[in-house]
Amino acid sequence: MNAANLIKMANQIGAFFAAMPDGQQAIAGVAEHIRRHWEPRMQTALINHVAENGDQALLPIVRSALAHIR
Repeated sequence: MNAANLIKMANQIGAFFAAMPDGQQAIAGVAEHIRRHWEPRMQTALINHVAENGDQALLPIVRSALAHIR
């Protein structure tokens, strides 16, 4: 899996849900979307990349959502 593409996709999802007025609901929406629509290898690759390289490339909403995916 290409980490740059996974980060880009995760940030696009985060940008979509960031428009929601309830921040906690938005975080849950990002986590749920990734859990439901990404295959497990993609989820694992993103989580592993973040563990090894940090999460500075991710939007804050995606960083928060990752805690719900792990």
